[in-house]
Amino acid sequence: MEKMSYTLIGKHEKDKRANRDGYVTAMIDLMGKDDKIVHIDCDLEGCINVGKIAKEFPDRVFNAGIAEQNAMGVASGLAATGYKVFMHSFGCFASRRAFDQAFLAAGYSEVPVHVIGSDPGVTAAFNGATHMPFEDAALYMTIPNAVVLDSCDFAQTYALTKACAAYDQISYLRLIRKGFTTVYADGSEFEIGKGVTLKEGKDVTIIASGIMVDEALKAEEALAGEGISAKVVDMFCWKPIDEELILESAKETGCIVTAENHQVGCGLGSAVANVLVKNAPVPMEMVGIQNRFGQVGDQAFLMKEYNLTAEDIVAAAKKAIARK
Repeated sequence: MEKMSYTLIGKHEKDKRANRDGYVTAMIDLMGKDDKIVHIDCDLEGCINVGKIAKEFPDRVFNAGIAEQNAMGVASGLAATGYKVFMHSFGCFASRRAFDQAFLAAGYSEVPVHVIGSDPGVTAAFNGATHMPFEDAALYMTIPNAVVLDSCDFAQTYALTKACAAYDQISYLRLIRKGFTTVYADGSEFEIGKGVTLKEGKDVTIIASGIMVDEALKAEEALAGEGISAKVVDMFCWKPIDEELILESAKETGCIVTAENHQVGCGLGSAVANVLVKNAPVPMEMVGIQNRFGQVGDQAFLMKEYNLTAEDIVAAAKKAIARK
């Protein structure tokens, strides 16, 4: 597995690149070195620019059509014969629709199928409620030995794609397709099972992932302006989760806020709570989807609608601090 070596940019600037190209670029690099790596798609190649991979390796890119269960079965079969398989669909279909095959054919069989679920949570935007997965990661977290990841930008997507390729069992990576805010410099590396401390603080810890990492950094700045010192952690790996860092943060700051683009009751918030309640109970607040379905709208509107903004994190931090 990759060891961590990262550079924080954190200037809240939109990247001109599409985040999906972090995956595509990593795959082209990987496939050039390992002829056992293949990509399977579900008639959504254009959505993540798989054509770039197919141009380089036409005999190792397959379209299973709009048949996610079949795609997962084919992926598992190939993996059982020695291939390292990356399988992509929108997160809603890569999780809910293909889950039985993911659990049994890939998970139970302990074969390297690396599932890419694009458009997680509110990033599905105008695709609407039917295509807006708030529970995708939760399903994969139930598979023993699965790795579950929520990437935030191009550099992290690139690095985590490579980290998945080195893992010999099932993994699930939530992939922002298009617009994103740069958090890390290119060349940053990350270790599965380890969170990243982006800011040190003493009053409250904010643990975030995916699109919420930049919101957490904005919240830290706003809190600092009010004399509140916040520690910020990018917990991009939900499973296995970094228990040591969670407990260290709880001891240092005395309260925790989680921030995720996912249902809080079965995602990052609940995973962090599971660690705390067994070892070091502290006041905790969860920013994320609160038992709701998705809807149509642009991402900025949806982040306000579902209380996924820096302002919501600030409010949660103050509430957690008041409970100490």
